[in-house]
Amino acid sequence: MNRSQRLLIVAGTALVSCAIPGLLYAQPLPPPPPPGPAAPAQLPPGPVAGAAPLYDPQQLPAINGTVTRYTLTPRGDVDGLILSDGTEVHFPPHLSTQLVYAVRPGDAVTVRGLKALSIPLVAAVSITNNRSGDSVTDAGPGFGPGPKGPRQAGQSMTVQGRVQMALHGPRGDVNGALLEDGTILRLPPPEAERLGAFLAPGQTIAAQGDGIATPMGRVLDVQAIGFSPTQLSFIQRPPPPPDKRGPRP
Repeated sequence: MNRSQRLLIVAGTALVSCAIPGLLYAQPLPPPPPPGPAAPAQLPPGPVAGAAPLYDPQQLPAINGTVTRYTLTPRGDVDGLILSDGTEVHFPPHLSTQLVYAVRPGDAVTVRGLKALSIPLVAAVSITNNRSGDSVTDAGPGFGPGPKGPRQAGQSMTVQGRVQMALHGPRGDVNGALLEDGTILRLPPPEAERLGAFLAPGQTIAAQGDGIATPMGRVLDVQAIGFSPTQLSFIQRPPPPPDKRGPRP
């Protein structure tokens, strides 16, 4: 191979090397990959996020009646209503404040919730004041102001009276009684079952315990109960749960 041929080969190789990058950049770029699913929006904190009830109250049975009084927990929070026909309406005590503002004794209401089979008891999801239209709906724990602060200070109290009706928890277990003077007695359900003879409607009884008087009513956390102040049976309280932190060093 002579000198001229070698020069031609070298020159051709250089031209090809220079042309390759140009050809690469001249090719159309591949389309970008399709966008992935959008990240879920962050819900704002507080009651707005998830405040709607899980179930539609309008699909639940409606119970109409007139409110005669509130029911109270041992710490004095409102946890429901009693209607004029004797129906107990149980409502979560964390909605105590809203319920008191929306509904008062003497108001006609529409209650939507689950009715018990054998006793006049409703576990309410919503309660509506028929006159004002104000409504309170249970959206689950954590929504609503709820009971705040420590339990109200009670004072030692003895009450006597005639039982108007037994009171129940949301699952139907007896947990107290309403006296004819409006006093509410509260007992642990196992003790209410054991001492059920004292809680029968029409029975005259005496009870001692820590009493709380509020604008919504009077409630007694019963410590002893009987047919008279001199014949009392003491309430047996379950022991406190064990301290899971273990012994201190």
